Amino acid sequence: MERLSSPYTIRYPQIVAVADESGGQVELVEFFDCTGGAMWVKRHYAQSPLVRSVRTVGSTNRYLLSTGSADLALEGSVFPAGIAEVAVEEDEIAVTYRGLGGGGVGASVCRAGAEGVVRCVSDPAGGGRLAGSTVWLPRLERVLVGIDDTDTPEEGATWTLAHNIARAVEDDRSRYLSHTIVQLYPVPYRTKNCVAIACEFATSDPAGLIRNYRDLLEEYTLSDETGMAVWRGFDPSPLEEFGCRVKRGEVSADDLAALDDERLSIVMNGRGVIGAVAAIPFYTRYEEALALWNGSG
Repeated sequence: MERLSSPYTIRYPQIVAVADESGGQVELVEFFDCTGGAMWVKRHYAQSPLVRSVRTVGSTNRYLLSTGSADLALEGSVFPAGIAEVAVEEDEIAVTYRGLGGGGVGASVCRAGAEGVVRCVSDPAGGGRLAGSTVWLPRLERVLVGIDDTDTPEEGATWTLAHNIARAVEDDRSRYLSHTIVQLYPVPYRTKNCVAIACEFATSDPAGLIRNYRDLLEEYTLSDETGMAVWRGFDPSPLEEFGCRVKRGEVSADDLAALDDERLSIVMNGRGVIGAVAAIPFYTRYEEALALWNGSG
């Protein structure tokens, strides 16, 4: 049996942060290994004045944060830990954590050693004392890749290809965050299930990421009607009305052409591009994404 090298430390596997265009909002994405600790943090950190919302997506907690600083009225059991400051700089995002007792261990050394942290300052932690840290993370951009129609009635599956390409293009500048299957209205010319895929990335190299994804998709798709669309931006909600229409019924190429937003680009313009665009606003909204709106919803 191996001895424990750090019995009172659990390192967060990875922390990623994306900021909106103005620098006023940040989504902090914390990958976790200890589910109990992550759920404790989610409950208590939600009380921080800078935390607008928090949700669990797969093995991550996602905090929607306002920039600024706040005094935390920390109190054992009641409000034992939280986020005290968020600052967005040109290329970096700084997040300051504070906690009491075990919450201070999580707020300091556990986060300081996470992959993705550029540098940090951290207090000694343990016992019942107050401790914390400030971590600096690269300021990344959200890129959402939508794809549809890569298979044929004989072979292939779009959801697997989308995931495998997303894993293949991941590197030090681009982190693969999520994969969402989006059920569309079952049009007559579908392969079978009529779903599209949205893959989410946080990246400092959006052009390179998009190029690499397109090159692999062109190489491995089995269809002549493959569609690939990309949204570069913090919030794809401007595409939500279009996405809902594609989930409720058949939509034409003219309807797609009417969309006018510089953050949206069409990368592969096969018939599947309608589903590719429609998938994007449903990223990580799994219940809505998977629901079949068969014309009566």
